[in-house]
Amino acid sequence: MSATNMSHVSESRLRQRWQKLVQEVRAAKVAYLFLAPFGIIFGTFVVVPVLISIALSFTHYNMLEPPVWIGWQNYIRLFLMDDVFLIAVKNTLVYAFVTGPLSYGACLIFAWLINELRPKIRAFLTLLFYAPSISGNVFLIWTIIFSGDTYGYVNGFLLRFGIVSEPIQWLQDPRFMLPIIMLVVLWLSLGTSFLVFIAGLQGVDRNLYEAGAIDGIRNRWQELWFITLPSMKPQLMFGAVISITQAFAASQHAIALAGFPSTDYAARTVVTHLIDYGNVRFEMGYAATIATILFTAMVLTQRLIQRWLRNWG
Repeated sequence: MSATNMSHVSESRLRQRWQKLVQEVRAAKVAYLFLAPFGIIFGTFVVVPVLISIALSFTHYNMLEPPVWIGWQNYIRLFLMDDVFLIAVKNTLVYAFVTGPLSYGACLIFAWLINELRPKIRAFLTLLFYAPSISGNVFLIWTIIFSGDTYGYVNGFLLRFGIVSEPIQWLQDPRFMLPIIMLVVLWLSLGTSFLVFIAGLQGVDRNLYEAGAIDGIRNRWQELWFITLPSMKPQLMFGAVISITQAFAASQHAIALAGFPSTDYAARTVVTHLIDYGNVRFEMGYAATIATILFTAMVLTQRLIQRWLRNWG
């Protein structure tokens, strides 16, 4: 087949697909009208800013002058010249791979255990576990606990029993910053995913457990693996997206506990690096490059998790 014939075939297929799309839109025009308000808002405040950020990542832009196209220079600088960014990537990966799975598993296990209790007790424990994630003074409490003077609870305990001879600067020492931040994050992890998992457990069809017992399921762990979790795949997928997003977007906890910037960049994450260049130095082109890399990593990770959950069960 000649190149001209192939071109005509491609144009014909493209025309047919376009006509089919137009027909589908016309057939479901009422549904699209109902979706239009959300679509307009989502496109205006999510899709368009993402596309603008990707475009700005190839420019030098300081918010005072028009953007200047520089190609891949920001990306070369980011990966080959920015040593602090590499530290931030390492801290973010450690943070994500520790807090992400642990917080996700904790939400699921606690939700499963609480779901077995009576309604009033379940409601009370749900509020009790969820409360830290919405508390406004949580960082103040942990700052007092790990205070670097003798009035800090941890230092007071260690000094009282002779374990240490002088107070430890927990939130200034690079050896302890990241572990303490991860500890606080795990304590705060029973948030949105926790509530979603409880709702998902409440929605599992009870008849499935009776059918499972007839088919040979003999204990609660088999019920959890073969019935409960496969029935909760939408909630599990939503919780995975939330956990991944929170793990990669870590910044608030690090800034509140370790300061900004932290000592020797020990608590530096990709998002705090982005805040530094975007909100402090106003190098918006470079900040857009960091945001684009972070966005790509989050999307790829979420796609892998979603694909695994979709094929499981």
